[in-house]
Amino acid sequence: MAKTKILIVFGTRPEAIKMAPVVKEFQKYPDEFETKVCVTAQHREMLDQVLGFFEIKPDYDLDIMKQDQDLSSLTSSLIESLTNVFEDFKPNYVYVHGDTTTTFSASLSAFYFGAKVCHVEAGLRTYDKKAPFPEEVNRQLTGRLTDIHFAPTERAKENLLKENIKSENILVTGNTVIDALRICLSKLESYSSDELEQVKSIVDPRKKLILVTGHRRENFGEGMIQICEALKEIAIRKDVQIIYPVHLNPNVQKPVYELLSNLDNVDLIEPLSYESFVWLMNESYLIITDSGGIQEEAPFLGKPVLLMREVSERPEALGFSTVLVGSNRDKILANTNLLISDVQKYNELSSARNLYGKGTASRQIVEYQKKVKI
Repeated sequence: MAKTKILIVFGTRPEAIKMAPVVKEFQKYPDEFETKVCVTAQHREMLDQVLGFFEIKPDYDLDIMKQDQDLSSLTSSLIESLTNVFEDFKPNYVYVHGDTTTTFSASLSAFYFGAKVCHVEAGLRTYDKKAPFPEEVNRQLTGRLTDIHFAPTERAKENLLKENIKSENILVTGNTVIDALRICLSKLESYSSDELEQVKSIVDPRKKLILVTGHRRENFGEGMIQICEALKEIAIRKDVQIIYPVHLNPNVQKPVYELLSNLDNVDLIEPLSYESFVWLMNESYLIITDSGGIQEEAPFLGKPVLLMREVSERPEALGFSTVLVGSNRDKILANTNLLISDVQKYNELSSARNLYGKGTASRQIVEYQKKVKI
């Protein structure tokens, strides 16, 4: 009997984190699946860190990243390069994740080729084309091209049903990011690196650690200034330490370093590897972020999130572990102070542990695929 040919495509660090458990699970069944991994390297260095940590060696590396690349040239380059991969491997199923330009381009290329598209983390929606940009459109278009939708939550499934996706083509699995998180936490019990030891050395155990990340286009300009002004005010407190791994984008670096350098209680550091960042999340008291994945990881770790967005495509966490604050200085400041001073409120937001599953999503995905005929 012929093996089912599975091609798993991703290009950014968040995709790599969330697809690594899927890759590892498929690799457990070499008699049933011929599994190959294609990385586009839409992100390069950060992607390679994750591949190394999870011990994944790509079969195809498109190395597509170029400096100052716009979305149009990125999309066209991806489609052209991926077409060559499909012609070479001839996959039956192409697995994509989430909402990146790689995700949309791979889905469209797979559709043109005639392979079935399997979308991991399907059904997330804001229904606002510009928030987040371009991710919301990427995932909606990917949804139209997808044959099998692996939704992380019941709400995501409801979104798909409203878009006339057939129920039998949707499986609710939880989010694979929890699978990855569990793998990482297990590895960290015996893991060490120079970077991780350096991170451990700067954490002050006498203070409440506030972990900050910020990189979204929507917050560039005045938004980043407001965020930094709020953090500057929070840093006046003697009972907190702010650690901010600063994204490499100049639109982030410039205001952050201008407004937050040389402040007591603020440590601005380089972007971290996945494993060091997970360790830091687990040590934190509170996370202030505009990230998508952290909204899913933080509840599992019992960490409240102040989300620096106007809307969220992950509404399951809102009010349970996450508070929307946008890039509004006063909202960020007020909610941070509330969570530091109000123990009851803090406990409420740190108790919603399994909003995005218990870490079995990858196994459910592969078990589903086993039952599907070519």
